[in-house]
Amino acid sequence: MSVRTTEEAEPGAEDGRAGAAARKREQHGWYFYDFACSVYSTSVLTVFLGPYLTAVAKAAADSEGYVHPLGVPVRAGSYFAYTVSVSVIVAVLIMPLVGAVADRTGRKKPLLAVTAYTGAAATAGMFFLDGDRYLLGGLLLVVANAALAVSMVLYNAFLPQISTPDERDTVSSRGWAFGYTSGALVLLLNLVLYQGHDSFGLSEGEAVRICLASAGLWWGAFALIPLRRLRDRAVVRESGAGPAVSGWRQLVATLKDMRRYPLTLSFLLAYLIYNDGVQTVISQASVYGSEELELEQSTLIVAVLLVQVLAVVGALGMGRLARAYGAKRTILGSLAAWGLTLAAGYFLPARTPVWFFALAAMIGLVLGGSQALSRSLFSHLVPAGKEAEYFSAYEMSDRGLSWVGPLVFGLTYQVTGSYRDAIISLVFFFALGFVLLARVPVRRAVRAAGNPVPERI
Repeated sequence: MSVRTTEEAEPGAEDGRAGAAARKREQHGWYFYDFACSVYSTSVLTVFLGPYLTAVAKAAADSEGYVHPLGVPVRAGSYFAYTVSVSVIVAVLIMPLVGAVADRTGRKKPLLAVTAYTGAAATAGMFFLDGDRYLLGGLLLVVANAALAVSMVLYNAFLPQISTPDERDTVSSRGWAFGYTSGALVLLLNLVLYQGHDSFGLSEGEAVRICLASAGLWWGAFALIPLRRLRDRAVVRESGAGPAVSGWRQLVATLKDMRRYPLTLSFLLAYLIYNDGVQTVISQASVYGSEELELEQSTLIVAVLLVQVLAVVGALGMGRLARAYGAKRTILGSLAAWGLTLAAGYFLPARTPVWFFALAAMIGLVLGGSQALSRSLFSHLVPAGKEAEYFSAYEMSDRGLSWVGPLVFGLTYQVTGSYRDAIISLVFFFALGFVLLARVPVRRAVRAAGNPVPERI
């Protein structure tokens, strides 16, 4: 039996202008969590930490290029990818428990505060990552990445509570826009600091560590806004078991209920696979650019800035394509574009920034659209009244199993010693995701979920 809050069942339950104004206030606060934490994804995970932690691991490596965390021999060039995989596994173990407690108690905001500030503190602590402290770097990455993933489950769980069904697409899209905006803004400031580190009296390593730590400070500072504006709802629940036990029962009940909608599950499987490829490209592109293509850090920063700007353009453009051709066809087209982009990346010549910028532009144009349309398409496959439960499963697909791609990337490099082989191995995720999504009859899936079928889908 699902557990619902009285206001989650009807997000627009408040009547009149006062209720609408209260929802708007919460929505504006909700946008700012994406504004706060997206800086970590952009500046830390995508740009600076991969190359820097790889360099730190290489400084600690033995004569054969291996480090030995917990006694396990790991090629230094694979250490970052493996650590990302470990962080996601940790998040998978924590997310169901935290989500269940949040649903059962209705106290999402305190849990959001704990996870947000745990992640922000770990990110700020990266200032102390220097020399050969690769174990410290790995630990901080695991904590920060897992905390971000868990906080996003809580963050997304507020969406059905703060918006009516008619508002939900707009509110969700604005959250994405706020995140891209903050990522671009802070990355631009990082570029100024990194490029001018000599004039600021800093070494290159010190500039990188300041950029890493500043993302944690930004995350913590702007997280105050949603924590002030969002509010928890009272929960109507059965008496008996404690929140964690009942929460786990609820999770099992939700998963059993989803078996009644096999086409929705088929879409989730396809999304899980191709999104794993997307997340791996995001986290490993800077390592590929610095280690294989021998590009300067400033080049990587400009490339990611380009991705941030074009992701907004791509999301809007693909939204128009979806209105003309349907979301499924548009997503399939984006997956084909992802595969071609990675194939082109395999052949990029080293030390040629212009071609890397072209690759970044291709990624940006498909990144925002493929993410936004996937969430939009899934919303049509959710049975009415079960939005929160099913979007929790969607978040698990989004965050919970995105460790396979980094693991494949790291293993491929470990075996071949080539980042080109590692990057081309990711084409598999987009190809398989394409095939599985193409097999989902979305119109029938929408009808099976009891929803009206849009003219274009």
